[in-house]
Amino acid sequence: MAKKPNQKQEVGTTGHQWDGIEELNNPLPRWWLWTFYACIVFAVIYSIAYPAWPGINRASAGFLGWSTRGDVAAEIATQEAKLGPINEKLAAAELTEISGNPELNTYAVSAGSAVFKTWCAQCHGSGAAGAKGYPNLLDDDWLWGGDIEAIHQTISFGVRSEDSDDTRYSEMPAFGRDELLEPEQIDQVTNFVMSLSGDAMDASKVAEGAVVFEDNCAACHAEDGTGDIYQGAPNLTDAIWLYGGDYNTVKETITNARFGVMPNWNARLSEAQIRAVAAYVHQLGGGE
Repeated sequence: MAKKPNQKQEVGTTGHQWDGIEELNNPLPRWWLWTFYACIVFAVIYSIAYPAWPGINRASAGFLGWSTRGDVAAEIATQEAKLGPINEKLAAAELTEISGNPELNTYAVSAGSAVFKTWCAQCHGSGAAGAKGYPNLLDDDWLWGGDIEAIHQTISFGVRSEDSDDTRYSEMPAFGRDELLEPEQIDQVTNFVMSLSGDAMDASKVAEGAVVFEDNCAACHAEDGTGDIYQGAPNLTDAIWLYGGDYNTVKETITNARFGVMPNWNARLSEAQIRAVAAYVHQLGGGE
């Protein structure tokens, strides 16, 4: 008896047609379907085992309790344990003796460089050259002293920081805003200050400006304009300017004053880190 030939089953279409070509509705390959189902199962297991589900405050921790933050914290703890002995030695050493200890000094400068690039470079620049309103740490012009002990104190307690009772503090009067000087007097003293390190915009006003300076400014900046680092009064004779030395900028400083603030880092950094960054800054070239 002859076998009845198999008839090919007609395959339906999806209904899509373009330029006379119809899209057949063939079933997906078995291997592709099983791979797709396996991916779904894997995704469900992964989302249960690892952090995935969003919550009000944070994502779910997952049954395994794993997190990238936990890995980083563990690595940091491991490194801190390794560096513990030398950090204790650095924290206990006399500041002036660090540079004389090759092992300690090498570590302090290296660690201080890392601390500086993490916490200080945003204001002072990655190379410590500073910016407008932020001191250059590469030269020998210091507002509060450039020996390592002075640098350590400045880093520890900051400058005009509201969070530290031991912060460095000085405040320049706003001679124009508070009407301590007349506009003409401000113009005169501005020209005098410019003459101390260069050319005044109006030389005819320098003599009158010298009198205004002696009466109102010499107490902090000294009679010769060389300043007083111990009260944060800058030297006006060296052509090194924190905010700029052109006429308009100097006049703005005299009129409205400046009040730059540096944080007290003893609230964020350990004593070893503060000493390390102090050693790093001190050896950059401008340390006294």
